[in-house]
Amino acid sequence: MRALTWRGTHDVRVDNVPDPEIINPRDAILKITSTAICGSDLHLYDGVIPGVLPGDVLGHEFMGEVVETGKDSTLKKGQRVVVPFTISCGNCFHCQITQYSACENSNPAEKQDMSATLYGHPMSALFGYSHLTGGYSGGQAEYVRVPFSDVGPIVIPDHLEDDKVLFLSDILPTGWMGAENAEIQPDDTVAVWGCGPVGLFAVQSALVMGASKVIAIDHHPHRLELAKQLGAEVINFETTEVREALMEMSGGIGVDAVIDAVGMESHGFAIDNMLDMVKQTIGMGADRAAALKQAILAVRPGGRVSIPGVYGGMTDKFPLGALMEKGLKVNSGQTHVQRYTKPLLDKIEDGTLDTTFLISHRLPLEDAARGYKNFREQQDSWTKVVLKPGMEMEAAA
Repeated sequence: MRALTWRGTHDVRVDNVPDPEIINPRDAILKITSTAICGSDLHLYDGVIPGVLPGDVLGHEFMGEVVETGKDSTLKKGQRVVVPFTISCGNCFHCQITQYSACENSNPAEKQDMSATLYGHPMSALFGYSHLTGGYSGGQAEYVRVPFSDVGPIVIPDHLEDDKVLFLSDILPTGWMGAENAEIQPDDTVAVWGCGPVGLFAVQSALVMGASKVIAIDHHPHRLELAKQLGAEVINFETTEVREALMEMSGGIGVDAVIDAVGMESHGFAIDNMLDMVKQTIGMGADRAAALKQAILAVRPGGRVSIPGVYGGMTDKFPLGALMEKGLKVNSGQTHVQRYTKPLLDKIEDGTLDTTFLISHRLPLEDAARGYKNFREQQDSWTKVVLKPGMEMEAAA
């Protein structure tokens, strides 16, 4: 089959790779109909995530048609399903309390040591996201093996097209959980750093949850315009002093809750961020946390800090004193996708949530390398790229 493989920093290629096979009775094989490039895929593309090997198949946002099942799968051939990016067994302690992204069993034992050393406990498994998270092949491919297919995938009604539901795989639940973790109350003012896909869904989710004012922070004009169309007020951090603006927009008190939807590769010209960029490049540090630091300083005393943005390692010059002295509450984590797919599917069906506004480009799988390059370098106009296996190159738009 054809699949997108990682070859090195800024080098991804569509190659011929072996077809997936049923390995475990709970497995299923999908024929991919739609798969997307995620902002966190760019961390792999930029070479800042350890444990990625040449030839690894990428991609963790995907859906497709069931073509084969193991004897213990609950899926049936011909069903259309969206698959959560987190691989979860459904039986362990964490899965039983719906903390699916902390699954104890999905990351093979022989691959757990690296993340256990880094974080104190091994990570759960993710699709297409390095051997740190299990080394599972991803879904930017014609076919994919889905472990624990009786737990993760959600069956999609035939009347809903792929574009409406694809993002149930990751970014919609991630934006929703980011807003949920901000513990939004009526009349809250909420600030969201980053108007990428997760940030925009966090904006939309916060408004649906009843926030009276949502302020979106970015520097890309089109992304800020999308946030405005959702109902947010906006700040361009290149032309405005963010903390001063937030104080003014919150009546001098400070915002009630902040959501960092940027993560480890935040941009900007603050001196600490520039130093973090240098250290990240030469391997001395894993994360650039300028957005998170700014968010902690901007939120009001007693406020809430939500971190859906991906961080993978260490950061310094962290405002720990502000975090403690202001009495802030912090919620973070990889998304417990399986917890959210059914209620969010219902909100898509009844029109409460829209997802299609985000898609800027649909490309054939064979054109994935161009999609990665432009998604990274033209973030204002390439807001979200959906790849379609089997799509003709000349039909790409």
